[in-house]
This record gives sequence, C-alpha cells and structure tokens, in this order.
Amino acid sequence: MDEEIKKILEEHESRIAKLENLLKNKPESFRKGLSLKEFILSKKPEGDVQKTLVIGYFLEKYDGYTSFNMKDLENAFRTAKDNVPDNINDKVIQNIKKGYMMEAKEKKDNFKAWNLTSTGERFVENDHKKE
Repeated sequence: MDEEIKKILEEHESRIAKLENLLKNKPESFRKGLSLKEFILSKKPEGDVQKTLVIGYFLEKYDGYTSFNMKDLENAFRTAKDNVPDNINDKVIQNIKKGYMMEAKEKKDNFKAWNLTSTGERFVENDHKKE
C-alpha cells in the first residue's frame, strides 16, 4: 500500500510541476479591439465633416469595409453614440471636394458608396494635418 501511495504522490508532483511550468510561460494577453468611439476620441476631429472622414477610415481599416454608404455612416455615428449629422451626403461631398473621399465604383445596397483616397487616409493618420 505504501508503494502505491508513493507512486500516486510522484504522479501528482509531476503533474503539478508541469502546470507550474505552464504558468511561468504566460500566454500573450488578449488585446481588446479599439472601439469606434475610442478611435474618434483619439483623432479629435473638428466638426462633422472631419468626423465623417474619421468614421469612414475606421470602417475601412478596422471593420474591413471595401466601401461605405450613407446607412453605414449613420449606423456608425449611432454606434459611437454620437449625433447623426442632418445631411451626411453633404459631409461626404465636402470630403470629396477636399480630395479625401471618392465615389466607389459600385453602389452598396442600392445606395451610392464611397471610399477614402490615399490622401484622406494620410490626413486621418496625421491627425488632420496636411503633409
């Protein structure tokens, strides 16, 4: 009986040592994704035109959209718990005039769709400063 108990204790010691080694090598910590609201706050857009651009950037870079439409932008403003501008199309047109957005090749869900230009991407990445 003593031999059997000794064997069981040795097995337990071995298992405990393996578990302790696993704890020493901590797994990479899980990084929570950046929320749209956090992204907007980090970019500090001035007014709805810049905020629309920042949201478009987020949709493309973080949410993987190939293009976005008026409904996507409206939903994003709501997701960020922000007021939806009265005329999102006007905000987009102002970004197009500045060269930050362009009309997408194809409509999305029967709505006109847009993409950011490389100039628009750099403008957001440089915190609204022209190069």
